[in-house]
Amino acid sequence: MKPPAPPLTPSDEALSRLLCEDLAPASRAPQSPAGLLDRVRASAAARAAMTTVRARQDTWRKVMAGVRKKVLWDGPQGASVLLEFQPGVKLPGHRHAWLEEGICLSGGLLAGDLELGPGDYQASPPGSRHAAITSCPRRGALAYLRGTSLGHPGHQIGELLGGLLPGQGAPQRTVLLRDGGWQSVAPGVELLPLWSGGGVESRFVRLSPGASLPGHDHPVDEECMMLQGELYFGDLLVQAGDFHLAPAGTCHGDVCSESGALLFVRGGALGS
Repeated sequence: MKPPAPPLTPSDEALSRLLCEDLAPASRAPQSPAGLLDRVRASAAARAAMTTVRARQDTWRKVMAGVRKKVLWDGPQGASVLLEFQPGVKLPGHRHAWLEEGICLSGGLLAGDLELGPGDYQASPPGSRHAAITSCPRRGALAYLRGTSLGHPGHQIGELLGGLLPGQGAPQRTVLLRDGGWQSVAPGVELLPLWSGGGVESRFVRLSPGASLPGHDHPVDEECMMLQGELYFGDLLVQAGDFHLAPAGTCHGDVCSESGALLFVRGGALGS
């Protein structure tokens, strides 16, 4: 049996009080949920002004035999749509009312003697003429178009009639994904310039897994078409096949991708 501990001396008692004061639990300032709620409200308000069309949304409509469209956004200079072609379908020649940009997403397209595969891009200025476009005879094609007259009957008829007239108009620009030309803009982030004019630029943006970009404002409407992978605009997840529109005056939070991503972006010039 252990002998009883000796009584504390006055100096021992003083030391004990000091130790107990140091080990006392720190008091927490009361946390109000108001700050978190404000952030949630701000995020919801920002997203309410934006448009996101998911790949799974089934809003397809027939254009002609073997071709159907999915309208993504009807802008002031033409619509943004997905076009799905059955194998071997031909679209008639036409002349463009607006700048029309197209990306082959899957399958293949033959425009005159030019073959376009997945990721290939073509821009057709206003007044330029497209010869007939034919989809791959084995796989068909899926394409993203912006600046198209589809959905604007008056302009659509004008484009078809204009396609019958001689002359090719302004030259078109084609960028094949395999040709390279990427520019590094941040660690793990590259862009490929596609088109520029009037304070607006079109580009491919590629993010490596784990890469990020700071949030940014939109001086003009910004369209994004996800080609591969997935990324976050703030707390909004956008995946391959999704379309996202951020109108002028809105802002995106930080942009990041955990698994990597490839997307088409049309919006304000970098640094504007």
